[in-house]
Amino acid sequence: MPIRRLPSHLVDRIAAGEVVERPASVVKELVENSLDAGARRIEVQVTGDGTRRLQVTDDGCGMDPAEMRLALERHATSKLPGEDLLDIASFGFRGEALPAIASVARFTLESRPASADSGWRLQLDAGTWLYDGPAGVPPGTRITVEGLFERVPARAKFLKAPRTEIAAIADVVRRLAMAHPAVGVRLLVDGRRLIDVAPEPAHLVEGERVTGLARRVQALLPDGADMVPVDFARADLVIGGLAGLPAASRATSEHQYLFVNGRPVRDRLLVGALRGAYAERLPAGRHALAALFLQLPPADVDVNVHPAKTEVRFREPARIRGSLVSAVRGALEAAGIRPVAAASQSLAAAFAAPAPQPGLSAPLPLPHALEGSVPAPAPAMSEALASWAPAGRPSDSLAWAPEPAPARAGTGFSLGVARGQIANTYIVAETADALILVDQHAAHERLVLETMRGRAGGPPISQPLLVPEVVALDSLACDCIEAAAPQLADLGLEVERFGPDALLVRAVPAALGTPALKPLLQDLADELAEGDGPRALSARLESIAATIACHGSVRAGRSLALAEMNALLRQMEAVPASATCNHGRPTFLRLTKADLETLFHRR
Repeated sequence: MPIRRLPSHLVDRIAAGEVVERPASVVKELVENSLDAGARRIEVQVTGDGTRRLQVTDDGCGMDPAEMRLALERHATSKLPGEDLLDIASFGFRGEALPAIASVARFTLESRPASADSGWRLQLDAGTWLYDGPAGVPPGTRITVEGLFERVPARAKFLKAPRTEIAAIADVVRRLAMAHPAVGVRLLVDGRRLIDVAPEPAHLVEGERVTGLARRVQALLPDGADMVPVDFARADLVIGGLAGLPAASRATSEHQYLFVNGRPVRDRLLVGALRGAYAERLPAGRHALAALFLQLPPADVDVNVHPAKTEVRFREPARIRGSLVSAVRGALEAAGIRPVAAASQSLAAAFAAPAPQPGLSAPLPLPHALEGSVPAPAPAMSEALASWAPAGRPSDSLAWAPEPAPARAGTGFSLGVARGQIANTYIVAETADALILVDQHAAHERLVLETMRGRAGGPPISQPLLVPEVVALDSLACDCIEAAAPQLADLGLEVERFGPDALLVRAVPAALGTPALKPLLQDLADELAEGDGPRALSARLESIAATIACHGSVRAGRSLALAEMNALLRQMEAVPASATCNHGRPTFLRLTKADLETLFHRR
């Protein structure tokens, strides 16, 4: 078959296949054009699922008739000041969106510069010109798209249910509205208002950008109360926004909003970095809620690697990943130990009393077993607990003797003082204004892990063995562990090669007590063998440390003395990450005095 030039209308439809995947794609391109035009207010109107009618109206700079005609030619754009494709500070720089959309729909473009006395209108139907003349329109630009994909029925067959398409449109508008707090955005679907946010004050956009971004995100998401601010700056890289608390996670990653230089992206590097930032804080299958904004020089990021510009490529990916992980982890740790509002609300709902039953006019008597009975104090805790004694006190000075409970809750402790234990699993504590329930295994699991990492009151404590133990393994396993010996020593596990098929263990993490060494080393070797390079090893050691910590923690079902419970609470207060266990589950829940009064109908 001879080579031939494709006709222009077919070229436009091929371009439409790249950038116009669904109605949400059209909305994305048109709203981005409005933002590039300097709009301060943008309104999106949708009819049906978006294929019947879409309209985007803005108050931007507008266009004169000549510019309007030029905008409908392929590869014509006002958004590339030079020829450097890496120095791009605008959205729709390819110049393909408008002609591509006009080739698969009935397209109306109306615009008027603020300095002009009247506006102009262009109308096309599947690329065919219908009208080119004056029109009475306000300053700005209005684009109407009707009958999308009527001339391309094959593409229409791949659209999803109307509700799904509307959700995709709302997601696009929400993401763009998040990144531009200075712009008011409204989305109407069949006359129903789905999104309506006013422009943020100028001082919150220019002088206090993180505050402005946080306010806009909280206005667009219902979970703002369970998020903490992120404010990170290093050299020419700035990361701001909000990161969700671990227990406010979602079942999918759809609620992760990532932006690079104001551009919404779905980049695998950033998603992976966010997942790494929440390592050991989220259970498998759960995804963090986050809205993070990265600002860096345009020359350091390539936004021209995808037709829809949803993926980017960084010049220094390792630096970007490491900075994002540090920014999010720092924000979570700076937030300190705090309960998650959603989890505490669920607790209050679970305790809510049912409606009174007819015939029950008096409360039921208490069982005799509960009248004046006080359980005897538990025996002393094992040596494993001594390794995480509060900073400033030697571990051997902690005498786990029974002590009477204080008469009043200590006002200086955020987790209060212990009052008792339920099912030998949950610690009940009291603060000045709240009731605290603590999962003892989950809490101690996190403390052991942070101790091994050196984040809980000093470097990890390594316990030398009185007699070093020889562990026989195959040579490949020995090679893996020998290569990782310096990193394992940072966790408190000191090993060295002892012949071709054996290792000599000289010390173990003090928090573990006396673990079975051969299964432990075998598991370490298996995990280390799967990685390659220092980064893989470092990431794998995080998982290894979490696994070791889980097996070395106080188990559920163990009876604790009040002194032991209080020591656990004090150590939790000293470790900001202790609000969740290594698997992302909450370690404690909080019922305020107001919650209790509500439950007992006292207010």
